[in-house]
Amino acid sequence: MKYYSTAAIDKRDATYNVIFGERSNGKTYALLLKTLKAYAKNGAQMAYVRRWKEDITGRRASQLWAGINENKEVEKATKGEFTGIHYYAGKFYLCNYDENGKAVYGDNDILGFTFSLSDGEHNKSTSFPNIKTIVFDEFLTNKLYLNDEFVHFMNTVSTIVRKREDVKIYMLGNTVNKYCPYFKEMGLEHIQKMKQGTIDVYQYGDSHLTVAVEYCKTIDNGDSKGANKYFAFNNPKLSMITGGAWELNIYPHLPYKYKNKDILLTYFIEFSDNIYQCEVINIKDDYFTYIHNKTTPIQDENTDLVYSLDYNPKTNYNRSIFKPINGVQKKIMWFFTNDKVFYQDNNVGDAIANYLKICKRG
Repeated sequence: MKYYSTAAIDKRDATYNVIFGERSNGKTYALLLKTLKAYAKNGAQMAYVRRWKEDITGRRASQLWAGINENKEVEKATKGEFTGIHYYAGKFYLCNYDENGKAVYGDNDILGFTFSLSDGEHNKSTSFPNIKTIVFDEFLTNKLYLNDEFVHFMNTVSTIVRKREDVKIYMLGNTVNKYCPYFKEMGLEHIQKMKQGTIDVYQYGDSHLTVAVEYCKTIDNGDSKGANKYFAFNNPKLSMITGGAWELNIYPHLPYKYKNKDILLTYFIEFSDNIYQCEVINIKDDYFTYIHNKTTPIQDENTDLVYSLDYNPKTNYNRSIFKPINGVQKKIMWFFTNDKVFYQDNNVGDAIANYLKICKRG
C-alpha cells in the first residue's frame, strides 16, 4: 500500500507546513512515524494538537498510535529497545509490554505531549524545550471553530516554542471546508485555486517566516475502482473521501426564472473576501431570497444593506442576519429561518452556510 509522504513538502524547509487532501491517505501516520524516528535518533519530542480536549484523552488518544504499533514501527525505529507507544495523562511513552500485556515505561521515555486548543490555559506555565515538531491534526472542520481559534493556536505554539527557532509545525486536514479561518489569518490566498499534487510557498515581507501548503494528490494503489465502489453514490460529499475534492453540500438552486420587476429588495453579504448579492423575489404568491456571486463592488456602501462579520459603525451594516435591528432585517431573517433561500450554485451555498454558522454562534 502507498501512503502520503512528507518528502516533497519537507524540501521547502518551511516553518509551517499546511497539508490537506483526501481522508485516510496516511497524512497523520506519516507525521507520527516521522516524529517517532526523530525521537529514536536524537531525542526530539513532538506535540500532538487537536481542537477539543476530548480528542486527546482516553481511548481516542490511546488509539492514535495503534497503526504504528501494529506495523512494529517502534521496534524498527528503536532497534528493538521498545515495542510500543503508550498514552497516559497527556503524554506518549515508548514502552514494552509484560507477560500480561501491560505497558512498562519510564519518565525518561516521553516521545510526545498532547495539547488541546480548547484547554490551552493549563499549559502556559510549563516548559517543553525538547519538542521539535508540532502536529496539529484535523485543523479543518465542517463543524464549528473556536472563537478566535487562530489566536488559541498561536498561544499554543508560543507555549511550546518560547524563544526557540528550531520547531517545525505541521497542520493536517481533510478537504471538508474551504472556508477555514486559518487560511485568511495566515494569508493563504491561493488555497481555493490550488490543484491536487501542488505545493505553494508563502513568504512574509522581510521576516524569516515561510509557510508551505500542499494539496495532496490522490494516492493510487491500483485498486481505486474496487475500493471506491463503496462510495459511488451520487453525493458530492463523498468525492472528498475518494479523491480529495473539497466537500460540498447540495443546496437549493433558483426555483424560477425572474425579471428585475420581481425583485423587491437587494442586499449583500460580505464573507471570506467575496461579495454575494441577495435578492428578495416575489413571483405570484411565492416569496424567497436568491443569493449569487457579485463580481463588482457594492455601489453605495452608505445606504445599501450589507451583512459583514467585520465591525462597521455605519447603520446600514449588520454582522448577523439573526440579530435584526429593524423591520426590514426581521423580514430578511424570516427567509433564513424558514428555508426560503436559494443559491446560484453549491459553492455559493457553502460559503453562506459557513457565514451563517458564525452568525448562529453569536
